[in-house]
Amino acid sequence: MKADHRETDREILRLAVPAFLALVAEPLFLLSDAAIVGHLGTPELAGLGVAAVVLQTVVGLCVFLAYGTTASVARHLGAGDLRAALAQGVDGVWLAVIIGVVATVGGIALTPALVGVFDTGAEVADHAETYLGIAFLGTTPLLVMLAATGVLRGLQDTRTPLLVAVVGNGLNILFNVVLVYGLDLGIAGSAIGSVLAQVISALWFLVVVVRAAREHDAPLSPDRAGIAAAAHAAVALVVRTLALRACLLVGTYAVTRVGTGATDVNIATHQIAITLWSFLAFGLDAIAIAAQALTGRALGSGDVEGTRRLTRRMVQWGWGSGIVAGLALAAVSPFIGALFTTDPAVRDLLVPVLLVAAIGQPVAGMVFVLDGVLIGAGDGAYLAWAGLVVLAAYAPAALWAATLPHGLVAVWVAMTIVFMGARGVLLSWRARGDRWLVTGATAAR
Repeated sequence: MKADHRETDREILRLAVPAFLALVAEPLFLLSDAAIVGHLGTPELAGLGVAAVVLQTVVGLCVFLAYGTTASVARHLGAGDLRAALAQGVDGVWLAVIIGVVATVGGIALTPALVGVFDTGAEVADHAETYLGIAFLGTTPLLVMLAATGVLRGLQDTRTPLLVAVVGNGLNILFNVVLVYGLDLGIAGSAIGSVLAQVISALWFLVVVVRAAREHDAPLSPDRAGIAAAAHAAVALVVRTLALRACLLVGTYAVTRVGTGATDVNIATHQIAITLWSFLAFGLDAIAIAAQALTGRALGSGDVEGTRRLTRRMVQWGWGSGIVAGLALAAVSPFIGALFTTDPAVRDLLVPVLLVAAIGQPVAGMVFVLDGVLIGAGDGAYLAWAGLVVLAAYAPAALWAATLPHGLVAVWVAMTIVFMGARGVLLSWRARGDRWLVTGATAAR
């Protein structure tokens, strides 16, 4: 048994460590843009912030391109049909191109309306429209990167996405500096630099995927049936993602409704806390990515008992990682606020919020892993329904919590107990059953 655990642990680490580093590298695109644009002036930085929210929403809703492709490619790999695995991956890339083209055309056309929603004032809106109108040209490359990353993860390769992420971020910084300051293009130069880096990164991914497809005689032309199947499978993952993002938005809205204390202090504290929570989620999500790839491969090979053993071990990893993350967050909670603000009120309020978040990290670790397991199994329909149930439970709980004394802390308690707790109950119940254990090259039920 110990030998089995050691082998499983090596597999998890081989996939999770590069995945974690790549996940951490992804936000650096916008962080480097912010660092460079911030020196142009506050209105430019505010404009970038508005544009970034829109872009992150569009791309975030398309994360299914990575998750769904990972699961389907891994299943075919486990079934021993590498040609079919790559064909499935190519279909996912074509789906990314189709969605990307539609999102680009629609995004550029709607840029003024999207910026107008934020009601920022003329100067900030002008900068936001300038950046967003150019940045939407990078939507297709970004979505192709998501799909190609899913292909490589399904093939059990998380190192190539890491390498592309590191080089892409380096190019992004270089292009931004040259275009913003060297050619004096301002915020438009930052958007152009990011798009160029995204195009190069997407082309790199395409070269890797196309080369593998040719080596194994997989078709490269678009297959209508394959693309339609990928799109159909994606619907459930989109619903899941929308439900989970809605929970986070409800939580933020609830914070603005907190009746005691200064609203700006509550919102600032919540923003710092959710930023730290999201960073810790990268580490936990890396294990979930490994779970997607390994679960899909195991079920594709028909190994139900092996999938069970793998799931149990990865859940242990989730709990362990969550405990480590929680202890670390609790330890730094009295001090880390100084890195983000000089406001003593925000620093003081941040400590109890982070302690609540720290207590919830072990459950979060388990939830992330089981989410990855069920995505890898192709159990998207259940995840969609579970997400809607969680939203229905969490929304009133968060809004009620905001009316209580110490409302911000109460909202985070609701997030820990109801949002993460309900997800943990629903995913654990599903994992204990057998309906998700569908074997073979497809997850058809």
